[in-house]
Amino acid sequence: MSEDVRLVAWVRGRVQGVGFRWYTRAKALEIGGLSGFALNLGDGRVQVVSEGPRAGCQRLLDWLQGDDTPGRVDGVTEIWDTPRGGYDGFAIR
Repeated sequence: MSEDVRLVAWVRGRVQGVGFRWYTRAKALEIGGLSGFALNLGDGRVQVVSEGPRAGCQRLLDWLQGDDTPGRVDGVTEIWDTPRGGYDGFAIR
């Protein structure tokens, strides 16, 4: 049985105004079993919160850190935690 987790990631670089949140949601839906959101922050970063199976959250994190994202990712800081629930699908905020 898969352990459910909560991933909170802050993505820095040129990640606003390039469809980053939309592609992040699309990737989360493609992976499946994930809920949460992607949110533009005032300092230019994008915050991604994802809850679901650890393997799915890890796949999303690997994608965020990879070369296939829109814009340019200079770095990702992440925190792993226990899920809090309360999300209906994966949203763009």
